[in-house]
Amino acid sequence: MKTIKVIGAGLAGCEASIKLAELGFEVELYDMKPSKKSPAHELTLPAEIVCSNSLGAEEVTTGSGLFKYELDKLGCRLLEIARKSRVKAGRALAVDRAIFSENVKKLLEEKGVKLIEKEIIEFPIEGPVIYATGPLTSEGLAENMREFFSNEKFYFYDAIAPVIDKDSIDMNIAFIGGRYQEDAGDYINCPFTEEQYNVFYNELINAEQHELKDFEKGHFFESCMPIEEIASRGPKTPLFGPMRPVGFEHYIDFIPYAVLQLRQDDMIGSCYNMVGFQTNLKYSEQKRVFSLIPGLENAKFVRYGQMHKNIYVNSPEKLNSDFSVKGLEDVYLAGQITGVEGYVESIFTGLYVAYKFASKYGKFKDFKIPIDTISGGIIRYITEYSGKNFQPMNANFGLLPNPGKIRDKKLKKKIMADKSIELFDNFIKNFY
Repeated sequence: MKTIKVIGAGLAGCEASIKLAELGFEVELYDMKPSKKSPAHELTLPAEIVCSNSLGAEEVTTGSGLFKYELDKLGCRLLEIARKSRVKAGRALAVDRAIFSENVKKLLEEKGVKLIEKEIIEFPIEGPVIYATGPLTSEGLAENMREFFSNEKFYFYDAIAPVIDKDSIDMNIAFIGGRYQEDAGDYINCPFTEEQYNVFYNELINAEQHELKDFEKGHFFESCMPIEEIASRGPKTPLFGPMRPVGFEHYIDFIPYAVLQLRQDDMIGSCYNMVGFQTNLKYSEQKRVFSLIPGLENAKFVRYGQMHKNIYVNSPEKLNSDFSVKGLEDVYLAGQITGVEGYVESIFTGLYVAYKFASKYGKFKDFKIPIDTISGGIIRYITEYSGKNFQPMNANFGLLPNPGKIRDKKLKKKIMADKSIELFDNFIKNFY
């Protein structure tokens, strides 16, 4: 039985470890927790979800939903666990972070994965090995990887939204409801009048932030933009983003000028996170400014928001199509360090590397996902992008072939989704 080392027990590392164990390999999973954690980690468990607790939409007419369809077909274990650990979030798949991680650890143990508490800072070590240390790679290892990859300094800044004790929310002001009929009971909403919004906005854009070095300023990922950065682009910008007031008129007796939504963060419903309110404000400023939100005047913060640096390599230049490192024997990368963005995307890379490794060692015929699918498009982007400015990519319909001029956007997405599903189903049928 061949032994493979997996460095990093995040989402990608855990998915890769579980699948490799299922395919008959002996797996050693190394992680520096619980004795050492990055500044953004709180749990001592594997597969910790650090930022939002949402894994995105599930409808196949969305990039995220179509991507999940493909991962289900591939037998993705962490996606199964996510659904067993879910909390109410309307059309999205959101999880109780602690229960999700506990269930992942349980499955790792059931599959016979050997968990080893040890920080690995060497790069590379002798393979077969998968480095799945993620965007929060420890400083020592990150420095050695930068040196190996020609001192490239690719990174972006990601942000975490605050989490609030539900009992501290004033439900005489806030109300339960959603923008869509099917998520009517899944969110707590804080409505603003125009006057309240203007006061909040002015305090937000003038609030004190944690200082970033000059060369780091503005290096944010668009999908995780801090709320104060969104607000800096204009007074109405948040109203077209996380604070859009659409769809709430039937819940309250006035038309809100803006609305902040709170999404359940744990299974028992004791904590709620501020949807779309990732932030780099100092903790004292978060307490002061966010307490201006109607219904949160006396809010107790279970966790304050914060920012952290995400690193990734120039994968099109440095990785082969199976995510092995060019010039190295049996050394692979997986997770967000490859240049994907998002939880499910990170999980997929671990699953993909596991299948490619297994096919290399004769477990089955070569594993080649059709390029005209979401997952195939991500692989192509990661390994073949030819532009000058390689940036992280998440699941989206832009990865699929354009079907031509179709005015109806919903019809266009349905046609694209149906074609992608057909291709993927045929691939799975022939693969197994």
